Amino acid sequence: MYYGKVLSRKQATRRRPWHETPGLVAVPFALIIAITTINLATPGHLHLGPLLVAAPALAAASAGPRLIALTGVLAVAGQVILGVVLKDLSSSERMAQVFSVVLVSVFAALLSEARDRRARELTRARQVSEIAQNLVLRPLPARIGPLRVAAVYLAAESEMQIGGDLYAATRTTSGTRLLVGDVRGNGLTAVGDAALLLGAFRAAAHRQVGLAELTAYLDASVCWNLAEPGEGDLAQECFITALLLDIPDHSPTIKTVHCGHPPPLLLRQGRITALSAHRPSPPLGLQLGTPCHHVDTFDFTAGDVLLLYTDGVIEARNSQGDFYPLAERAAAWTGQRPEVLLQHLRADLLAYAGGRLGDDAAMIAIERLADHGAPQPSHRTHSSEALTETG
Repeated sequence: MYYGKVLSRKQATRRRPWHETPGLVAVPFALIIAITTINLATPGHLHLGPLLVAAPALAAASAGPRLIALTGVLAVAGQVILGVVLKDLSSSERMAQVFSVVLVSVFAALLSEARDRRARELTRARQVSEIAQNLVLRPLPARIGPLRVAAVYLAAESEMQIGGDLYAATRTTSGTRLLVGDVRGNGLTAVGDAALLLGAFRAAAHRQVGLAELTAYLDASVCWNLAEPGEGDLAQECFITALLLDIPDHSPTIKTVHCGHPPPLLLRQGRITALSAHRPSPPLGLQLGTPCHHVDTFDFTAGDVLLLYTDGVIEARNSQGDFYPLAERAAAWTGQRPEVLLQHLRADLLAYAGGRLGDDAAMIAIERLADHGAPQPSHRTHSSEALTETG
């Protein structure tokens, strides 16, 4: 279930801009009728004719060019009616008011056309961005083998739906392999690097090779791309932090390789445990020769929830400059289904950061469902490192 896209569409439906409020287009017409009527009812006392110029100006906020032109015609008609009734149609003051209405109507129609053209261009850009997202960052299925999965993606660029964060999952003959990563920077350059890594992962993850060998292959793929002509100056500045996971179907364990990426959080029976690497590997693409990638093994039993994330989540700041305490906030929703957990975390993260993030952010929640054929461990960690726990 690609929860982020579904939720963003629901919010877009609920939060309609004020200038698109139904009935707002009737305000300029009501203003013309009110001004004309009041001025005719009080001849010689009130001179409200100059206010008719406000009608086409108000129409520009919510109407299109044709409706603005109609508003201008009606405003001019109101001026003519006032001039005929008050017998000052040929006066210089009345003619100046008529000219003002025509001039404001023309400018308002031109501005409305420019606004509508920009809105159409923005809509097309968002549609292209959504298509690119579906091609590069494919939605994760709600069920992968014995796993229940949910994901949410928040791009830093407000007009883009994709950035430098990435994730993918693929099935093997014995389980599921996942990748979550973060490309240095954001924007279109980061999208290209993310697409490269995702393509290499999808091409090789299903092969019967160990997690360390797969990591080495992905590192070589990223380094090879950065070594292409024209990329030499950027080779030392571009890298990708990544976390690779291997989750067997019938073994209550999980294997991980950390490449400079934040550790995942394990939610179990109201506790949150950071699965820190014993010997983390450097980020992909740093061209450090052939580093040895260490594989860590942890318990992952039925009912456990694994929370993967990128640094855009934990580096989000509030108005006081404090980082987002992900482990502390996630503790309030332990025991929830993955999609519900991400729903709460997404809303809480945006509220904490004031509605806008400074970097791309992604979160993936994975729950292991009951597997009666798998033996249950004694809730111990197979790797040698100590785990950091948050109550």
